[in-house]
Amino acid sequence: MKPVPHATSLRRAPVQRRSAERLTRILDACADLLDEVGYDALSTRAVAQRAEVPIGSVYRFFGNKRQMADALAQRNLERYTARVTQRLAEAGAGDWRVAMDVVLDEYLEMKRSAPGFALVDFGNQIPVGSRTEPNHRVADRLTELLSGHLDREPDEELRRVFLIAVETADTLVHLAFRVAPDGDRKVIEEMREMLRAYLARVLD
Repeated sequence: MKPVPHATSLRRAPVQRRSAERLTRILDACADLLDEVGYDALSTRAVAQRAEVPIGSVYRFFGNKRQMADALAQRNLERYTARVTQRLAEAGAGDWRVAMDVVLDEYLEMKRSAPGFALVDFGNQIPVGSRTEPNHRVADRLTELLSGHLDREPDEELRRVFLIAVETADTLVHLAFRVAPDGDRKVIEEMREMLRAYLARVLD
């Protein structure tokens, strides 16, 4: 069964497999429609039609489209975390530069290919319902993941460093995708060098 969003973004968490699969269809439809019509034109009714579920099924999980976008953002973060975790396991513990490339490359890949990600990502583009700022959620998750990989304590200094790196990368990635539809390569390489120089002060 595919992972479902954290229960805080849902009116009711799915219990049975059939319910979880219906939720997955709803979020998949939401993501596709975000790419097609944008957030302003998105509606719960259109999502229900695309997902081929009764409108009541959508409202069973979500009160409005903002909650639906928040759940999609959380699912994006879970999928991103899973991809980074797998790549780090394949790379083995050690060089933080390899880990940084994994973190950045997986984000860029989702930016280019994941439905709805360009508008929702982890919650930065649309003001979704979470009380925690999206980049803080990402930094917290990376601190958990990378502290073990780098054999460092996940302390406040490491979390602050990753938060600054995430905020910097977020700004420059969006610049890269404003310059070119697939992300301007020169901007991305400049960002990569900037992050390496910053992280080297703490991680070397």
